[in-house]
Amino acid sequence: MSKLRIPYIPPSEITPSQLVLSRRTFLKSGAAALAALAAPAQARLAAQASAYSTQEPLTPFSDVTHYNNFYEFGTGKEEPAQRAHSLITRPWTVSVEGLVQKPRVWDVEALLRFPLEERIYRLRCVEGWSMVIPWIGFPLAQLLRQAEPLGSAKYVEFVSLHDPRQMPGQRLPLLDWPYREGLRLDEALHPLTLLAVGLYGELLPNQNGAPIRLVVPWKYGFKSAKSIVRIRLVEKQPLTTWMRAAPDEYGFYSNVNPAVDHPRWSQARERRIGEFHKRPTLPFNGYGDQVASLYAGMDLKKFF
Repeated sequence: MSKLRIPYIPPSEITPSQLVLSRRTFLKSGAAALAALAAPAQARLAAQASAYSTQEPLTPFSDVTHYNNFYEFGTGKEEPAQRAHSLITRPWTVSVEGLVQKPRVWDVEALLRFPLEERIYRLRCVEGWSMVIPWIGFPLAQLLRQAEPLGSAKYVEFVSLHDPRQMPGQRLPLLDWPYREGLRLDEALHPLTLLAVGLYGELLPNQNGAPIRLVVPWKYGFKSAKSIVRIRLVEKQPLTTWMRAAPDEYGFYSNVNPAVDHPRWSQARERRIGEFHKRPTLPFNGYGDQVASLYAGMDLKKFF
């Protein structure tokens, strides 16, 4: 196994100054970002409203698309927007394989023909900041059921694209590439678990995980793998990228939990991007009524 260097997350990441810096950087971010902003508007995705959406105010599009964690393009919050233009999202395929009756390689255009919904979800980053994002997508369960999981399938592994030519951050040993994440099968089949293909009514911007990504709103944001190329159903719990890098800091479940601090900072409060004062963090990011039963009887401090 390659020797990894765990990216350092300074305390300033969860202070207003970082956000202010991000916005200043956005304004100065150069030709790539300006070109992206100047790009012709895409055709809007047709999507039904969802009863699962929150009514909370949306985080502005500029913050959603210019304050990102996507280490494949660098560790700075502004770097994905500056560098993700190198990502080629067409053609693109996603294979569904492993312990299934009907493995299949899906073209992304076929995935776009699933009935799409707009789901306005809270996003809580493990670093202590949060957003409210209007995703466009469809339940992951719809895709998995077409594959017909075998009875031996217990977990789902998600693998992101590995191509250092397109993803310059992968030229550095920041993490063990490709990025891998995982869910229990019942988590993956939960109605809240979304495969997102867009946000704010348009196709996903590259820096937000184009062309298709996972969104699991009750877990910390890093659980929602971006730019997915492979979905594999397996019997044993997969070793995820962050568990491999820092198992004492990033657990397999990573449910949003104000009672379980990160070893280097508190998770009791969070800063909603665009707000000055911190607010209390909600268990399961406010989705406890829908998902707490998934973890009945579990020690959530042990299985963090």
